[in-house]
Amino acid sequence: MNESGDPIVDTAEGTVARVVGAGTPQTAGSFRFWFGDQRWEWSDEVAAMHGYAPDTVTPTTELLLAHKHPEDREHVAEAIEKSVRNAEPFCSRHRIIDTAGSVHHVIVLGDTMTDKDGTVVGTAGYYIDLTATIAEERQDLLDDTLPKLVESRALIEQAKGVLMRIYRINAEQAFHVLQWRSQETNIKLRDLAAQIIAEMDQVPPAPPQVQTAFDHLLLTVHERVPKR
Repeated sequence: MNESGDPIVDTAEGTVARVVGAGTPQTAGSFRFWFGDQRWEWSDEVAAMHGYAPDTVTPTTELLLAHKHPEDREHVAEAIEKSVRNAEPFCSRHRIIDTAGSVHHVIVLGDTMTDKDGTVVGTAGYYIDLTATIAEERQDLLDDTLPKLVESRALIEQAKGVLMRIYRINAEQAFHVLQWRSQETNIKLRDLAAQIIAEMDQVPPAPPQVQTAFDHLLLTVHERVPKR
């Protein structure tokens, strides 16, 4: 607990911004959300994503929803309500519109936040802005993070595929997220990818309607392959 009595949550905004942001500080930042009074805290990086200078506005659920893209606002509101109702992390992929009217594609990764007695009191995690691509000057970092890239490619591609499906993001964005986690945890990306694949059986299976839809796709996809 800190001096104000709030639970202490480790953050790594600096590391996340350096790795994910390719030098752009507002590309990734942290947040905390208390279920009891629905109180939010966001880092300067998350404030910047929404178009605000540091310490110029207090985040609230209403403010956050106001910045969501109209097509995404309902599902984000439902995710927040579900997070409060079930005392579970707030996680989402959606678009936000900043004060200048620019659209940002973001992914929100969260985990539970507990008090000293182990009671879940909120959720904490990161906003990652997926709008920008990894800068070319980050190639040296990529090379250091991915030794033996050729040998590791299959595992990494599998892990990317998992993230692409779960978060509905593209291949570059999926690699972006994996690279961030690799750097933040100081674990080689190949090893991180291998562990993700090893633990996938712990994730609940897709509901029957999802499998049925994919069955149909698999059995009919040949009909839509362009003629060469």
